Amino acid sequence: MLRITELRLPLDHAEDALRPAIEQRLGLGAAAQLLGFTVFKRSYDARKKSAIQLIYTLDCELAAGLEAELLQRHAGDAHIKPSPDTNYQFVGHAPADFYAQQRPRPVVVGFGPCGIFAALILAQMGLRPIVLERGKPVRERTKDTWGLWRTSELNPESNVQFGEGGAGTFSDGKLWSQISDPRHLTRKVLNEFVKAGAPEEILYVSKPHIGTFRLVSMVIKMRADIEALGGEIRFEQKVSDVLIEQGHVRGVLLASGEQIAADHVVLALGHSARDTFAMLHERGVFMEAKPFSIGYRIEHPQSIIDAARFGPNAGNEILGAADYKLVHHAKNGRSVYSFCMCPGGTVVAATSEPERVVTNGMSQYSRNERNANAGIVVGISPQDYRQDGKTEGPVSPLDGMAFQRIWESRAYELGEGGYKAPGALVGDFIKRQRSKVLGNVEPSYKPGVTLTDLQQKGRGSLPGYCLDAIREALPAFERQIKGFSMADAVLTGVETRTSSPLRITRGRDYQSLNVKGLYPAGEGAGYAGGIMSAGVDGIEVAEALGRDLLGP
Repeated sequence: MLRITELRLPLDHAEDALRPAIEQRLGLGAAAQLLGFTVFKRSYDARKKSAIQLIYTLDCELAAGLEAELLQRHAGDAHIKPSPDTNYQFVGHAPADFYAQQRPRPVVVGFGPCGIFAALILAQMGLRPIVLERGKPVRERTKDTWGLWRTSELNPESNVQFGEGGAGTFSDGKLWSQISDPRHLTRKVLNEFVKAGAPEEILYVSKPHIGTFRLVSMVIKMRADIEALGGEIRFEQKVSDVLIEQGHVRGVLLASGEQIAADHVVLALGHSARDTFAMLHERGVFMEAKPFSIGYRIEHPQSIIDAARFGPNAGNEILGAADYKLVHHAKNGRSVYSFCMCPGGTVVAATSEPERVVTNGMSQYSRNERNANAGIVVGISPQDYRQDGKTEGPVSPLDGMAFQRIWESRAYELGEGGYKAPGALVGDFIKRQRSKVLGNVEPSYKPGVTLTDLQQKGRGSLPGYCLDAIREALPAFERQIKGFSMADAVLTGVETRTSSPLRITRGRDYQSLNVKGLYPAGEGAGYAGGIMSAGVDGIEVAEALGRDLLGP
């Protein structure tokens, strides 16, 4: 097989245009020399809006003996190479009698994307993991989540953050990442998703996504696969303590009082497991403060974004709803950037704690809602959020959570209760004035938005340096996307949980620096940021655990 990269064709090319384009690119003399081909990836170049191009990566099956000849002929061409082997290779498999001596089974705490893939790989290796998820199964969890959105009733253990599928279930379902992937582990993630019911197009489109409704059924299918391989998934099982003896984990204690013995525990916590972080810190598990970002959600009509990105090709079925990625370096030294952009989506209530407001974004697979939304967030450092008033020395790993809570509580206050979110029109925000009446953009956040002054003195919705940086960034973004700073676009606050505020630091063996057998993993531990990177981290942690149990 040969791989061709950067093969470009017009957006409106004919369905049968790929084969002759491949034959021309390789310089084939007869049609019989190309036995077949598959599209490995398809992206687009929209820099010239009137002439958008599709960019293909293709794996080509050739007649016997032809591959070596073509590689020699195109030796100087970086875009014609042998196709890499993307098949997943397991580190080992447990023998049938592995548990004959009643050895403890590995435990996975959390059943979001990281926990799902850690458990799946362990199960596929025959290691029969026990998964402990504090929330409910995904369908019950969905009812609780909609309860907050529709009736302002919060279940602190079953919401956008907690429950089967993790926070990624209520998101755009983005399945791409910028992580280094020399072993093609992202391909393993995508293949498992397709096996669970995702559309096959996620294997080749450049920015695959699934959407919430499809994720729900996929998670259920993956749970069934794990159970069929001997894994056990237990819901509403909150871990209240870890049992550590002489620097080695020996099990976990559940809130029910039950103890589960384990010499290997994967901590696949989400970034909102604040009580668990506090418990681990109290037990002396090494962790450290890390940077994260805070800001607002911004909403525009999706048609504005489509027109700005695609011009006359807006609405093209292949291109779909347009996204964007923006960065501005403000005069006060802060970086402002778009985060978790959701084309054709909605802004959702994402709190997990009473009387606090947190926003996030979500899209369905169709991405056909009226508005586009994204986080507009400002990077902050541990020194920004330290709580002891000092200017030097280490920052407590728990200070970031305290800082998040301050602004989430302020948002609840400004929203005037009932989990309504404080909001403002972009034009008013730039002018530093209170918003009173909506314009043409109807905010999608439920239970509702209370228009206010997000920058009022003494009761601002974010620290002053964040407000200044965002106010400067919005007109700057207008220069990249026409209409971005339109007066009646809506800002909804606050977005505080962009990533974990701490890192449960691990070594090269993926184990905690000071607790043997404890494997911090995924977003909550500070090692991932999104469904794809969390899934890959779950795979790598499961492999490290497997090597420890099964040997090299």
